[in-house]
Order: sequence, then C-alpha cells, then structure tokens
Amino acid sequence: MHIIDSHFHWWPRSIWEQLCKRKGYPRAEPDGKGGYRYLRQEKDADYVLSVWPAWFDLDEQLAHMDGLGHDVDVVCSIGPFSVCFSELPVEEGRDLAIAWNEEMAAAQKKYPGRVWASAAVPLQDTATAIEVIDDAVDRLNLMGVNLPGSIGTDPRIDQERLEPFYDHVEKRDLPMFLHPTDAVFAAALDGYDGALFLSLGRVVEVSVAAMRLVFSGIMERHPDLKLIMSHTGGTLPYQSGRMDKNGKKAQLPQPPSTYLKRMYTDTVSPHMAGMKFAIEYYGIDHVMYGSDYPCWMPADALEFLGQVGLSEGDLEKILYSNARRILGLRDPVDIGTETKAPALTLA
Repeated sequence: MHIIDSHFHWWPRSIWEQLCKRKGYPRAEPDGKGGYRYLRQEKDADYVLSVWPAWFDLDEQLAHMDGLGHDVDVVCSIGPFSVCFSELPVEEGRDLAIAWNEEMAAAQKKYPGRVWASAAVPLQDTATAIEVIDDAVDRLNLMGVNLPGSIGTDPRIDQERLEPFYDHVEKRDLPMFLHPTDAVFAAALDGYDGALFLSLGRVVEVSVAAMRLVFSGIMERHPDLKLIMSHTGGTLPYQSGRMDKNGKKAQLPQPPSTYLKRMYTDTVSPHMAGMKFAIEYYGIDHVMYGSDYPCWMPADALEFLGQVGLSEGDLEKILYSNARRILGLRDPVDIGTETKAPALTLA
C-alpha cells in the first residue's frame, strides 16, 4: 500500500547546533543524550522543549517507515519548534528560517518523491515573512508554509499587519500547516510531569489559533486559503455547535462552522472515535493520514485508522490521494540549491 504521512517531523541537527551557540534567549543546549533542550526565556522556566535523537536522523526515520511493510512518503512540517523563528530578532529569524528551508530542500533532493517539506517562516515582520516564502518556493521548491499557533507568546496570529501575508499565501496557492507552538498555555497547564500540558495544551492552542483566523474574518476574506489544522482539528469539531451559537458576536456573514469545514486536517488522534468524528465532520476529501512521528508511532496510527471501518476507496483517499491533491504534491523535478542565501547572523 502506498501511504503519504502528512504529519511527520524531521529536524535538522545543524539548526539546533546554531542555537547552541547563542548566548542569550532563546537558545538550545545539548541534553547529554543525543538530543537538546530549547529554552525560550529565562523567566519561562516552565517552557522547555526537549527532543530526543529520533528527531534528527532522517535516514533512520525512513528506515522505521520501511519497517511498516508499506511504501511511505513523508511530508516534513516543523511542529512546536516553529516558535523559534518568530521570536528571534528579525534578521536572525529570517536567516535561521532560510537555513532550515535549505536543509528541507536538500532532503527533498536526496529523496525525490519520497520526502516533501514545508517552509519555516518568521512572523515578526510581515515583509520578511513574504520574502522567506518566495525564497522557499521559488529557489528551494518547498511545497507549503508552516504557520505557528503563536508569534512567540503572542497568540494573535490574526493581527491586521499579517493580512498581506495571508493574501500572499492564498495567491500562491500554498498549503499552510497550522501547528501549536506550546508557548501560550504553558503556565496554565504546568505540573504533573507534563501530563496535563501534553494532553490538552496543543489541542487547545491550535483550536484558539484557528478560531482567531475565523472570527477575525481572515477565512472570509481569503476563501481560497488552504489551511491544514493539526491533531484532527483540536477541540473544534466537537465544539462546532458552540462556535456557531456564541460566535454570532463576531458578525460574520456565515456561521463559524462554515469556515471550519473549509479547513483540512490529519488523523493524529490516539483514539479511533476521534479519527472517525474528524472524518465525518470535515468530510472524507478533507482529511489526510498523519502519524506525528516521532511523537507517535505510525504502527499505532495505522491500527486506529483501520478500526474506523472505511471503504477501500475512502481509505485510499485518507492514506494517499487526498494528500497528493490537497498539498499539491507533484512528481519531483531536479532543483539545485546552489543559489546562496545571506550568511547566518545568529548572535
């Protein structure tokens, strides 16, 4: 069976090594076990993003996929680390995003047609974000954009200044992956060795971020914006009626659920009923298989999906053809990365 994993994380070690050289915050430090700790701010001691070696070796990750007994292609998105690019000083965030994107382009070139990747974008400055998008698509042949759920700790990804950014993404017909950064609700969900935060933080954050795009009218003003929500849509499919009941105050021309159902999502939910409801809510043509590897095991993700009871045709859509269509995955072309971007200016 041919499968496309639409929610897959590979992080280039070189980027983390660059962050380890920074003296201030944010920065990274080795954990002594082959991974790293990402430290946002000294005062935010409750926010420490820890990652283990499995995030950094793409060859081993693909070998793990081979062990599933299927032909598995992967789509690399950033995940919570996307917070980094938008809280560095503008030029540093730009340079680090370009460096990340070049690593992604190199992976696409090494594994043509098997590895696809979306671009890191710094959101501190709108013009810079647009510049980085164009570089990632035109020079590096990346296939989409990562949208963090917050700009640092600022959850307002619906700021007026970002309207040209969303307009540009829409005009370029680029899929945009919305993933939480883990930066917004860290303090409210601390304790229990991370159990509360890991259980609720990411699904709450991605839900708030998506509703900001709805209530602000961004989804109304940009009807062709191709937004992909992670984690089966967070809490929103389950609370869709509440959004319609109380969302009238936003004075949108359509019920909020109209805009939610225009979005796309993945099957990242360790719960068969959650997967099934997401498919029923968004529709079979709006859902793509995702494993969230290495946060979750693909074998488990496939087992839960198999329990949903989809027809053979619908299962093929979820596992393969929806991703090809939604993400615009075309047969690979030989794109070099010889064009030089400005040198890194990490301090």
